Amino acid sequence: MKELDYDKIKEAAKAYNADMTAFLRAMISHPSESCEEGDVVACIKAEMEKLGFDEVKVDGLGNVMGFMGTGDKIIAIDGHIDTVGIGNRDNWDFDPYKGFEDDQLIGGRGGSDQEGGVASATYAAKMMKDMDLIPEGYKIMVVGSVQEEDCDGMCWQYIYNKDGIKPEFVISTEPTDGGIYRGHRGRMEIRVDVHGVSCHGSAPERGDNAIYKMADIVNDVRALNNNGCDESTSIKGLVKMLDPKYNPEHYEDARFLGRGTCTVSQIFYTSPSRCAVADSCAISIDRRMTAGETYESCLEEVRNLPAVKKYGDDVKVSMYMYDRPSWTGEVYETEAYFPTWINKESAPHVKALVDAHKALFGDKRIGCPKSMDKREGRPLCDKWTFSTNCVSIQGRYGIPCVGFGPGAESQAHAPNEVTYKQDLSTCAALYVAAVNLYDPSQATGDATEFRASLTGNDIK
Repeated sequence: MKELDYDKIKEAAKAYNADMTAFLRAMISHPSESCEEGDVVACIKAEMEKLGFDEVKVDGLGNVMGFMGTGDKIIAIDGHIDTVGIGNRDNWDFDPYKGFEDDQLIGGRGGSDQEGGVASATYAAKMMKDMDLIPEGYKIMVVGSVQEEDCDGMCWQYIYNKDGIKPEFVISTEPTDGGIYRGHRGRMEIRVDVHGVSCHGSAPERGDNAIYKMADIVNDVRALNNNGCDESTSIKGLVKMLDPKYNPEHYEDARFLGRGTCTVSQIFYTSPSRCAVADSCAISIDRRMTAGETYESCLEEVRNLPAVKKYGDDVKVSMYMYDRPSWTGEVYETEAYFPTWINKESAPHVKALVDAHKALFGDKRIGCPKSMDKREGRPLCDKWTFSTNCVSIQGRYGIPCVGFGPGAESQAHAPNEVTYKQDLSTCAALYVAAVNLYDPSQATGDATEFRASLTGNDIK
């Protein structure tokens, strides 16, 4: 392991800050919603080639990958390059794609979520090559991954199964508000279908209104999210998983990650006309899963809701599948299930980032003045609230993941999205140091604290 000059690493990262800012603004200028990332892929590929990456390629799904070094083992740095839409344009104070910058901020859709991470990772790899800091026997892989907003981790299922690339560990550059993140809740997308019988709206008693049935179910879903877990509660709320009585093996991990949640996110219906009784109704449920919950337990909770049982065979509860074509036209069908995962703080890859941060910046979160209201007083090592590609990288495949990325979680999917210039160089410097502090010989058993069980589907 090489002796690191931390001051020199920080100086090199700061020297590239203007370049990283320009690169991020170029990415922001290309609208890149899920399945429409082609232009931003070309932008990233061109930047990697300009910076002298040893290899740059785009795979069949449309992920762009740049490699530095020639070793057989891979350390990957991942950032997704798709964004959500802009929503109501009237809620933006500036053009979401033209963006803006001042002395501290960069504005634009994708700044925090999460093209800023790709800018930092790309220049970190450049620094490693220029400073002869690519660890012996390794190559550094920077991934601009696609379709994460649509289907977290599906891009890495493709990389793992189709491209055959299996890194030793992965740094996620999703925004972490200056913290180092070692896990997050999982999630799944549940669909509930209700059957009814239509009739003329002038005599609704002749039919069986599917919307009315669904109204009962929706109320029960809300209770599942909101209720407590007292013995007298007929629908015990999801908070129960924080209680050792209901989650004896994993309640401590659940308390670290936070309780699971569920919410109705979409509703659909069919009816012969506006003057007829609805003959079907369906809802989508966004289900966030904490430690101790499985895809099976989440489906069974919905199937056991009083209203669902009341309507019996007229109700079907299932898990969504995802099969939307990528920007290249490739389809990779997978379940809309994204496993929960947590790493041990003592894991070598987590320790590498923590030790790098302490050596470079100290043991507290840092940032520019405009970012510190969300950072002061929070532990350096923590977890995400939302979900990331790590659901596949570590949740499915057990490849160790750890997160450190520029920007703020609270900026994700919000109008007037911003990120912070200082974070770009902070992250680039940390990636360089962490990769060189990583010592796999320190591993003692599995790095994983918790991983949710997988389904029986062997999706290749």
